Amino acid sequence: MKVGFTTTIPVEVLFAAGVTPVDLNNLFISHPEPRKLVERAERAGYPRNVCAWIKGIYGAVLEDPELRTVVAVTQGDCSNTHALMETFELEGIKVIPFAYPYDRDPVLLKAQIERLMAHFDVDWPAVAATKEKLDTVRAKVARVDELTYTTGKVTGEENHYYQVCCSDFQGNFREYDRKVTDFLHAVAARPQAAPSLRLGYIGVPPIFTDLYAYLEEQGARVVFNETQRQFAMPYRTRDLVEQYLLYTYPYGIFFRLKDIAREIERRRVAGIIHYAQSFCFRQIEDLIVRRLLKVPVLTIEGDQPGPLDARTRVRIDAFLEMLG
Repeated sequence: MKVGFTTTIPVEVLFAAGVTPVDLNNLFISHPEPRKLVERAERAGYPRNVCAWIKGIYGAVLEDPELRTVVAVTQGDCSNTHALMETFELEGIKVIPFAYPYDRDPVLLKAQIERLMAHFDVDWPAVAATKEKLDTVRAKVARVDELTYTTGKVTGEENHYYQVCCSDFQGNFREYDRKVTDFLHAVAARPQAAPSLRLGYIGVPPIFTDLYAYLEEQGARVVFNETQRQFAMPYRTRDLVEQYLLYTYPYGIFFRLKDIAREIERRRVAGIIHYAQSFCFRQIEDLIVRRLLKVPVLTIEGDQPGPLDARTRVRIDAFLEMLG
């Protein structure tokens, strides 16, 4: 049985229950024609001025007849998720709410995880055993991340891909483990290639399909993907609740910025690209990012899935020239 979810959740629970987890964002953006999924939502009545990720998720779920259950993150992600849940229910999709506590209260988070466990009829020993298996894969993905900023053997796009897939391990963590292992063996033979310009990328993963490739063409490389790295759970801990308390994405910009500032220094990042999705409340956080980060920041905005538009390319070129 497939179970979709709207953003990263304690996926250990789903694997322990023997179901196939599906990150609906990855399902949407990896679709051969993701714009058609957005258009399907708009034909159903979704407004034009709603985030394309929300509309794409809606279209992706309705297109897959096996997806009849969705875990919706009602706190710690997108406020539009509440209405998305209601439109799913209208279509007969079962919705299970999950909320990250705004103040990172461990008692409340544990209660939310246990509610999820009760729904899928799994206990703590089963979840803990699953976590150990997933952490083995995560350790290999952490090595992919490390090679990006230490040796340059891994590109920014490869870094993005292998980390963002840790939200659901492509539905099968054993197969994904083999995929990451094969990739690490392949890159071991590559020569070191230190980028001339080291960039960081913060914000939700881009809806643009060619951002990383374009940056590489211009002689720059993303050596830090903030949110994607968080999906890979970079902090090693044996406690599941602590793991999802350390996971920065759901807990507000100030908690996130502490992690971002540490990684900027550790990876010697010269400048930051801050991606903001059109019609997303997180655009407001850009003013905080600009005030508190001590490196130059370029904010780019994306709406529909597809390649970079000409205006954004010109702005990126000017930013890279300024940094150079």
